[in-house]
Amino acid sequence: MATNYDMIVIGAGPGGYVAAIRGAQLGLKVAVIEREHVGGICLNWGCIPTKALLRSSEVFHLMQRAKEFGLKADGIDYDLDAVVNRSRGVAKQLSSGVTHLLKKNKITTIMGEATLIAKNKVSVKTEKGSEELSGKNIVLATGARARELPGLEADGKRVWTYKQALNPPHMPKKLLVIGSGAIGIEFASFYNTLGADTTVVEVMERVLPVEDAEISAFARKQFVKQGMNIMEKTMVKKLDRQADKVVAHIEANGKIEKQEFDTVISAVGIVGNVENLGLEALKIKEDRSHVVTDPYCRTNVEGIFAIGDLAAPPWLAHKASHEGVMVAELIAGKKPHAVKPESIAGCTYCHPQVASVGYTEAAAKEKGFDIKVGRFPFIGNGKAIALGEAEGMIKTIFDAKTGELLGAHMVGAEVTELIQGYVVGRQLETTEEDLMNTVFPHPTLSEMMHESVLDAYGKVIHM
Repeated sequence: MATNYDMIVIGAGPGGYVAAIRGAQLGLKVAVIEREHVGGICLNWGCIPTKALLRSSEVFHLMQRAKEFGLKADGIDYDLDAVVNRSRGVAKQLSSGVTHLLKKNKITTIMGEATLIAKNKVSVKTEKGSEELSGKNIVLATGARARELPGLEADGKRVWTYKQALNPPHMPKKLLVIGSGAIGIEFASFYNTLGADTTVVEVMERVLPVEDAEISAFARKQFVKQGMNIMEKTMVKKLDRQADKVVAHIEANGKIEKQEFDTVISAVGIVGNVENLGLEALKIKEDRSHVVTDPYCRTNVEGIFAIGDLAAPPWLAHKASHEGVMVAELIAGKKPHAVKPESIAGCTYCHPQVASVGYTEAAAKEKGFDIKVGRFPFIGNGKAIALGEAEGMIKTIFDAKTGELLGAHMVGAEVTELIQGYVVGRQLETTEEDLMNTVFPHPTLSEMMHESVLDAYGKVIHM
């Protein structure tokens, strides 16, 4: 096996494997090192299998509404093992696909644990022993893992991280979810739909705290309507574990009360996988478990890059993939554009879905923009009503002086697909006039995007 490469990628997740493939396409000699799963957490234990689970719960929810659609369905039930097996099968299929793509692009793939031993050298520990690789450029793409707070650590039995939640040892009857970011609220939505008595605790003042406040408030109402108990500005201080239950010490308004649950899911953020990489020896800068980079993902050590969840937020798979392409092109001598975090969409696949790009209304005001805001409700859209999905809204924010689309925020059916329209708009530096003059097909949910823009300028038609 050759040991000299133009680019060595450590980690084969959505950042690493994409960087490797793009590098190979550009004629670079590439090696990728993965210690556990080709495809990374996203494909094996994150984005993809969670969406498979959520699709099952969505279908189950629709089956329960059969009468609304003039249909008959009796004895509606689910088989949790079968639901999980489908999810794991989807993940396995895609992981195999990535392995095929790496092979197709003639990329050397090594399963093992990598450590930087010099600026251009990597030591890899495999089942057969250790070997050294030399690389002109090294891309760190080791990703991240669930953050665990003292006293709230997962035990795999009654207290879970996302891994146990994806492959549960039992079906929760009374579930506590700690944290209401994308991961927490997606699992809360899944298990609540399947019948778990679900409580969500959020330390911040509102659920989905990174979203626009108006969207968060709308989503919260829907979650409560579905039977979730939402506790904001609240903290879980301690968990007393027993064989068949967990007693949570929950602090709110300065008072602590005890509540019993049979299952707890901890979803309180992530920490970067920086351990045993050799960062300290090379004096590569870190900040709270994440590697510090410039806008082109370059670390403070020449020839070493960091992408994806290991680097700066937003910690999203599509951001990691785009960074992977950018870094590969940079190494190959191209002149790619830097990734703009504020132009990367965030998507949460709860019910209802939530999606956004750009600045929230509050953030736009804080930055000093004079803004125009438009809104349009799903109830005013023919396609949404026909689908039986009339709960939702779309919100757009513009710079009143220039007409620049500063932000777009959505909650409702299929908004994780709709958001890309606004993402493209921002990338093309679209103004309100461009969007108003665009003809949106009818009947579609996308018409609401048009109406929201019109509303910002007092021209809305269907409201």
